[in-house]
Amino acid sequence: MHIVVCIKQVPDSAQIRVHPVTNTIMRQGVPAIVNPYDLFALEEALRLKDQFGGRVTMLCMGPPQAEDALRKCISFGATDAILVTDRAFAGADTLATSYALAAAIRKIGQEQAVDLIFTGKQTIDGDTAQVGPGVAKRLGLNLLTYVSKINELDLDGRTITVERRAEGGVQRLKTTLPSLITMLEGTNEMRFATMDDMLRAARVPCAKWNKDDAGIEDVSKIGLKGSPTIVSKVFAPKARKERADMQEVGDGASVNDACLNLLQKIFTTHPTLEQETVERLSA
Repeated sequence: MHIVVCIKQVPDSAQIRVHPVTNTIMRQGVPAIVNPYDLFALEEALRLKDQFGGRVTMLCMGPPQAEDALRKCISFGATDAILVTDRAFAGADTLATSYALAAAIRKIGQEQAVDLIFTGKQTIDGDTAQVGPGVAKRLGLNLLTYVSKINELDLDGRTITVERRAEGGVQRLKTTLPSLITMLEGTNEMRFATMDDMLRAARVPCAKWNKDDAGIEDVSKIGLKGSPTIVSKVFAPKARKERADMQEVGDGASVNDACLNLLQKIFTTHPTLEQETVERLSA
C-alpha cells in the first residue's frame, strides 16, 4: 500500500505579517510550523501503515526551508519525503497549488501506484479547505472530506469505509480506492517520535523537485500567473465600541424573568424579528 500525505509549512499564526504591496503572506523572519491540521492526516496515514504495511510518502510545496517540516514528519514514522520547490511556484493560490501538487502526485505514482492521499481539512494561513478537493478533482479521485474516522479498509476489494461529519449528524460512506481524504481535527492524537526515527529523519535524503521534476506541463498554471485570486485588501477587524448588555437578576426574580426581559429588549431593537421568529416556529 502506498499513501501520500500532503502537508504545508505555515507561518506561526501568532506572528503573521502581510506584504503591504502584494497582500501576500511574508514568511521571511516568521517562525514556521507544520500545519496543525495536517498532523491529523499524517497520524491516520501512519496508523494504516502500522496495520497494513506499505509506504507513506510526504509531499510539500514550499520554499527550501520547508524541508524542516518534512523531516519532522519523517521523525514521526513517514517513509520518505518530497519537497516541490521552485521560484516559479511563488505566490500560488489554491488553484495553482492544487495543479502543482496533482502533477507531483502523478509523478510519484509512476514509481509506485498511490492508493490513498491524505490532507488536513485546511491550513491555518489560508483557511479555504480548497486544495484537497482541488487535487482530487484534477486527479479524478474519489473525495472524502471532513473524515472523523476510518472504519474499514479492504485492500483486496479496493474499498474504504469512513465516517465524516456533516451538518446535522455523521455520514457513513463507502467508496473505492484510490481516494483522497481530508481529515478533521481532533480525530486522533499525534504520536511521539522515536529515537530511531529522529536519527533517520536527520540522515534520510529529502528529494527536491523543481517545476520540471514535478512534471509541470503548463507553467502558466502555477505561481502568481496561475493564480486568479486577487486580495484587494487585508485589515484587522476594528474594535467594537458597543459594550455587552448586562442583565441583573434580583433576589425575587427568576432566570425566566431575565430571559423574558432580554427578549423584549431584542424585539424592541429589531421590530420585525418577533414576527419572523413566530413564522419560522409555526412553519
